[in-house]
Amino acid sequence: MRRGRTADAGVEVVVVGRGGTYGRAVVATVTTILVAITSVPATPTGPAEAMGRPPGRGPYGATAVRVPGATTAQGPSRSYGSTTAQGPSRPYGATSPQSPSRPYGATAPQTPSRSYPVSVELASLTPAVIRQGGELRISGRVTNTSGRRLGPAHIGVRIGASGAIDTRGGLSVVARRTPLTRADGPEVPGRTARLAALPTGAERGFRLTVPVPDLELDDAGAYALTVDVVREGGAGAGTVLGLTRTHLSAYPDAMRLEPLRTTVLWPVLDTPRMEALTLRTPDSVLPVFRDDELTAAFGPGGRLRRLVEMGKGQPVTWVLDPDLIVQARAMAAGYRVARTPGGSDPQEAAEGKGGEAAADWLAALRRAVRGREVIALPYADPDLASLARGGGAPLAGLLRRASSTGRNVVDRALGVHARAGVGWPAGGELDDGIARYAKELGLDTVLASGAGVATEGELVSEGATDDGAVSLEGGTTALRYDAAIAAQLFASHPAAGASGEPARLLLRQRLLAETLTAARELPYARRELVMVPPRRMPLAVARVLLTVVAEGRKAGWLEPAGFAAALRKPTAGRLRGFDGYPLARHASELPPARLAAVVRDRRRMRALAKVLSDARATAASVRAALARSVATAWRVDPSGAASYQRGVSRYLTASIASVRLVPKSMVVVAGGSATIPVTVDNGLQQDLTGVELRVLSSRPERLNARDRAMPVRAARAVSRTVRIRVKAYANGPVRLTAQLYTTADGLPWGAPMTFTADVRSVPSGAVIFVLGGTSLIVLAAALRPRRTRRR
Repeated sequence: MRRGRTADAGVEVVVVGRGGTYGRAVVATVTTILVAITSVPATPTGPAEAMGRPPGRGPYGATAVRVPGATTAQGPSRSYGSTTAQGPSRPYGATSPQSPSRPYGATAPQTPSRSYPVSVELASLTPAVIRQGGELRISGRVTNTSGRRLGPAHIGVRIGASGAIDTRGGLSVVARRTPLTRADGPEVPGRTARLAALPTGAERGFRLTVPVPDLELDDAGAYALTVDVVREGGAGAGTVLGLTRTHLSAYPDAMRLEPLRTTVLWPVLDTPRMEALTLRTPDSVLPVFRDDELTAAFGPGGRLRRLVEMGKGQPVTWVLDPDLIVQARAMAAGYRVARTPGGSDPQEAAEGKGGEAAADWLAALRRAVRGREVIALPYADPDLASLARGGGAPLAGLLRRASSTGRNVVDRALGVHARAGVGWPAGGELDDGIARYAKELGLDTVLASGAGVATEGELVSEGATDDGAVSLEGGTTALRYDAAIAAQLFASHPAAGASGEPARLLLRQRLLAETLTAARELPYARRELVMVPPRRMPLAVARVLLTVVAEGRKAGWLEPAGFAAALRKPTAGRLRGFDGYPLARHASELPPARLAAVVRDRRRMRALAKVLSDARATAASVRAALARSVATAWRVDPSGAASYQRGVSRYLTASIASVRLVPKSMVVVAGGSATIPVTVDNGLQQDLTGVELRVLSSRPERLNARDRAMPVRAARAVSRTVRIRVKAYANGPVRLTAQLYTTADGLPWGAPMTFTADVRSVPSGAVIFVLGGTSLIVLAAALRPRRTRRR
């Protein structure tokens, strides 16, 4: 028996020799036929219409006729909109929810390495949701990215061969697939746009209009939509030159799925800008900012201003950082901007220009949140995961105190009653340590990705939607949000202008497909959907998110719900264990060394407060800065985090060093009684209290201080001379040590200062007295051994 392989189709041909039996010939023939069937290339190389369309489509314009109640070999037929126990109906021949759709005999989609000579981008697709009848209008542009001229072609549209996608995992499969395969289905016949020859680098726009019945959609659901460029004429006719994919959501008017109760969080957060440094004037204390970037963000067209304007009147739950409100109020009241971020001299800061913009922003925010649900995060939005893993226990008291103060600030500034006690770990990752630390901060509710929290009786598994509140051990409630939608929102950074249109369109269509597929998973069950965007939400993402909620609400598969509603009736659940916090996320955590530095700065802040006449303002400024040092926002800016923390440390170092003893080398003591001047320099911006001066002598029998401790009081930014009374007994040099101490606890402050006192002109009587005393000491020392021996 000889074996060979054809050059064209790769079909293995079995040649039976004379000794072969009839049965062997039959087996060989059958094998050849089966191999030939399964060896058909997945990517078409001939005309696009060569791939046949599956049996007739349904209510969007199918030509096939379905007889109600009739059965087939696969089971009873279903009319439009009917469902099975597994979920909404699928067209005949569709794959099961457990596996991505693909034609019979094709291999699973692989990550392709193939690139096309033409890039295709979509600029618009209307309507966003296919309802009933009408037309689908598509526009975009194509670009010849190859190094050669391309001949005439046409642009066509394809609908996925398997019909509506039944699982959310199937949506990801469509998004990852690049080469054209049988799963993309055939082109819609007669609905193409001609494309003239494209020189190298040329770009052309296009428009397509396709009647909805021509799409032959089967049922409500998300479909794979492919727009491709196919060569026309010549030897390469039918060759695919380029393509792009998106998702097309269909929801006919007669469809009645149970809508998902949808909670949308609307974060208004930013990176900390205000430092611990302040500039005191006779009338006020002006905070110092690292930069003046908040002026643009608060101003017209700025990100924070537009977020407030876009969120006004929308069915969203506002998520605010009290520190941002504090910074806006500080700007409105007057502030300074550091010449160099992290500097320690407030005199080098210039006047800030954003006071009016901050005041207007606060007024706009106050109007926008009136009558709405508002969440006040812990002050400065601390990085719970980093603190729980990096030893942030010493900071728990500081953060808990700052958070209680922060909520009051939000309530007073905005005229609301904000919900407190809500934590938001980075990435929504939650494990036992993070849950315990959140509880230590007084946070009873934690926003958590649905990937890390499980309920005792999940309705749907394998990555399906199952949001809602879950009660965990220890009294913590985890509000699970949709991980797949969050991943799309976090990964998308579309530009705001025309250049960002393709990315915004793809994000919109993907989110519509995600939410509709989630609703179809359990079409008649009452379920929750929680949508969480990035903390620093880009304006383009915010606009897409609102559009998706509005379209889903108008169609009927989404129903807006508040944060409080999502927390009702939590189900018992548990954390999924070590899988709840991916190791890959550890790299962005705040380093333990930096957290240790924050703890040290807190101790130094407490020491500084003991010597100030008005410690409250300074302590509050430093405490707020310490809380900002561990903000979650620093995860995306590690260099900024290090710079900010060093700035707080430098401020405390400079403040502590500002209270010092002015060095001196020698003083002359004339006579038996005298006073020695010691100068204390107060470089602080407020009066110095709470310290005392002590002077110790190395030879008290020659020179001793009569004042054991002298209180020191000095006005701000001045030097004060303290006079210590001394008693001299003998002429000659004596080394003295001056040291400041805090009166509150008697601890040393700063470095000691050593100098020499040169005693001159001590009266002879005093000298004789000293010599006599010295003789008695020597005599006592000599007699002591004799008495010991007698005993």
